Amino acid sequence: MATEPQFFTEEEQQYIIEAIQEAEKQTSGEVKVHIEPKCPSPDVMERAKEIFLFLNLHQTAERNGVLFYLAHEDHKFAVLGDKGINEKVPADFWNSTKDLLLSHFKVGEFKEGLRRGIIEAGVQLKTHFPYQSGDINELPDDISFGH
Repeated sequence: MATEPQFFTEEEQQYIIEAIQEAEKQTSGEVKVHIEPKCPSPDVMERAKEIFLFLNLHQTAERNGVLFYLAHEDHKFAVLGDKGINEKVPADFWNSTKDLLLSHFKVGEFKEGLRRGIIEAGVQLKTHFPYQSGDINELPDDISFGH
């Protein structure tokens, strides 16, 4: 029985995980990445919300979790912030991050797009949720994968 090939190599995954760790040095926010081939929902934001809950991003102390969701075969992605973020930031807060992702995704640079988007999110969140000394990493920094 053949196993499904990973979208990113181990090295590429580590590159993205390092971006998560770098972003989280800027902010008390928690960043997660979820990647799957196809989005099983007609609405990518609905799927992102399901994954957000599945990964327990809604359980951070300040409700400041961020999900980067990518369905690579369907060419769909979403950036979703939790209630604590959305209560403090302007409505268009995620637009620059989404534009940055899209500019890279359009030319097939998924790894670089995710890395730059994640780091940008950390910089943006620093204003509203700065890193505090003694900050606890509430969620693992690994990438989750769907089928």
